[in-house]
Amino acid sequence: MSPSVPDPVQVLVARLDLARYKETVHSLTTFGDRREGTDRNRAALDWIEAQLRSYGCSNVERLTYLFPPETQLPSGPPIAKGPNAAVGGGRYRGKKVVTGVNKDPLLQPDEKLRALNSQPSSPGERQEVYCTKIGTVHPEEMYIVGAHFDGHGWGEAANDDGSGTAIVMELARIFSAPEVRTERSIRFVLWNNEETGLNGARAYVEQRGPLQGKEDPPGSGKYPEPKWLGMVQHDMMMFDHGMPQADGTVAKQQRPEADVNIEFQSQSQFAGASQALAVAFHSANETYATDYPATIGPHMTNTDSVPFMDVVPAISLRENERGKEIGAGWDPHWHQPTDLFSTFTDDDFRLGLNAAQTTLGAIGRLAGAGIVQ
Repeated sequence: MSPSVPDPVQVLVARLDLARYKETVHSLTTFGDRREGTDRNRAALDWIEAQLRSYGCSNVERLTYLFPPETQLPSGPPIAKGPNAAVGGGRYRGKKVVTGVNKDPLLQPDEKLRALNSQPSSPGERQEVYCTKIGTVHPEEMYIVGAHFDGHGWGEAANDDGSGTAIVMELARIFSAPEVRTERSIRFVLWNNEETGLNGARAYVEQRGPLQGKEDPPGSGKYPEPKWLGMVQHDMMMFDHGMPQADGTVAKQQRPEADVNIEFQSQSQFAGASQALAVAFHSANETYATDYPATIGPHMTNTDSVPFMDVVPAISLRENERGKEIGAGWDPHWHQPTDLFSTFTDDDFRLGLNAAQTTLGAIGRLAGAGIVQ
């Protein structure tokens, strides 16, 4: 590209804004923890869909599936803990702090939030929503950009995963602008039931996977499910304060060396292509991210990209490596009542914004984004 011609992807990345990103996360937290199978989850889904429509994102649709509570499917390769811990979830480093899911409502001191989160989950129909930026040259090919909007723990699920949901929504807004064109299609998906075993993502793979690349109706040039070129998940994007200290506590401030973790799964059938996708995102981070660098790790696990990893190149973006860091207590707010909007500082939110810059830059390049004057 000539130096005199602005990089269209850079122009789009510049449309990301910290205040707007924070506001989207804040709006999501008004629905509480958005636990699946509850009215607050359904209200959040309605709000997300309305926002996508307001952005002009095309083909806004819902995917419906059933979730019986006894269905607890495995959520990807186990987090490795033995002598072969270099594979799977990675080997723990430093002091390991026991983590878990808070199930005690009395640990939430905010009475209003405790009341908002009080309705229990019930079995039955579940829904998630997606919309699509249709490619102008190759509408039959598509990148999937996702995050899960459900949460639990009696907090507000601000970081897990309001932070990722807001990234996907902000990218949908920017790519859906009428002057933006992409050569290939991009689908923006907000998954449900991640916290119960990636059930929403699994349902999508089962229902939509067989439809890939089929023109419908024949000769129309329309592809309800374009061929998947890659899947990118965003799950917990804001808190990188370092490993637990000797007393088990974590530093209150974002660490200076905080970074965006880009993970692929070395045990997947698409490990090589997934690593190449991760490298493309790393390159985009170097070009477009303003504050925080990126690192690449081979231990992707326990997130909505896992159901895709043996059928398409798949990666996840996170605040830390899921297995060896988040699972070892690096984020004390994970699934806790303290996962609140007010818990996080602008430095924390800025890490999420840098992940958005990274993904927008990479997907913009891969999908062939341009701006029509």
